[in-house]
Amino acid sequence: MERIIKTGITWDAQGVALENYLAGRFTYRTLTEWRERIRAAEITVNGRTVPPEYVLKLHDVVEYRPGDLEEPESELSFDIVHEDEALLVIAKPGNLCMHPSGPYFKHTLWYLLRERYGEVHFINRLDRETSGLVLAARDPGTAARMTKKLNEIGKSYLVMVHGELPDRISADGFLFDDTSSNVRKKRRFAPGERPPAGALKIESAGTEIRCLERKGGFSLAAARLKTGRMHQIRATLFSYGFPVVGDKLYGLDENIFLKLRSDAVTEGDRAKLILPCQALHSGSLEFRHPVTGEELRFSLPLPEAWRQPPLPCWETTRIPDGL
Repeated sequence: MERIIKTGITWDAQGVALENYLAGRFTYRTLTEWRERIRAAEITVNGRTVPPEYVLKLHDVVEYRPGDLEEPESELSFDIVHEDEALLVIAKPGNLCMHPSGPYFKHTLWYLLRERYGEVHFINRLDRETSGLVLAARDPGTAARMTKKLNEIGKSYLVMVHGELPDRISADGFLFDDTSSNVRKKRRFAPGERPPAGALKIESAGTEIRCLERKGGFSLAAARLKTGRMHQIRATLFSYGFPVVGDKLYGLDENIFLKLRSDAVTEGDRAKLILPCQALHSGSLEFRHPVTGEELRFSLPLPEAWRQPPLPCWETTRIPDGL
């Protein structure tokens, strides 16, 4: 498979020089490196080569054929938990992207599954650093049927945070942009029937959180989603004052996230994170099989790394029934 990255220019990028657009959006290369790629004719606009200083216009189509782009190290091992003619249930490790994005192509779950099974269609999605269960359909028809019933799929997570969680949190409210953050994509959560005045990009969100154990200044919890929003669990717990262990964005220090772009993360930062990946794990999936009608439930234990010093040795390893 040849990798082709194609993007259409919207109003916010029109009037920007091609080299500046690429360097700003795809930060895995410097401005100078992007300039070299443009001059090497690896990048075209509307199917033709242009100079690096070409000024983009609305609806221009930028196409990049990177060839054998060196990809960041990833955890490429995964397990098939369930397989039939219609569905796959996969145990995804942390540090593995699901879809091609940025510098990742072959180092993605999509690519690895495609090599073995051909085309697959993900029904649920996990962040690169989130481990756990992923559901995929093996044909477009099954994918369409499952997508129509997304709200009937039960999704529960294990999550470890700093601090002592209360026994239960029923987090019903709203997610919105965290305008106090230096990171544009960071979000906040506010409980209640109305979003805060002046909030931007508002989405309703609901999460049931149950504390399973508290030890040594940490808490292990199970979280069940009522809605499926970007960063929902991480942003919700952070907003309640419980940063997720190992989280570069919703952990103890968001500046670690900013340092990642310039490869400036220090040993002190890594010690603060404790874990290399955020402590969020898709531990349970429940759904009705779209062909047989059978009620299915799959579960995974928490990652063994979560039980290693300086973290507590948790007694709970799976999400309890009836969360």
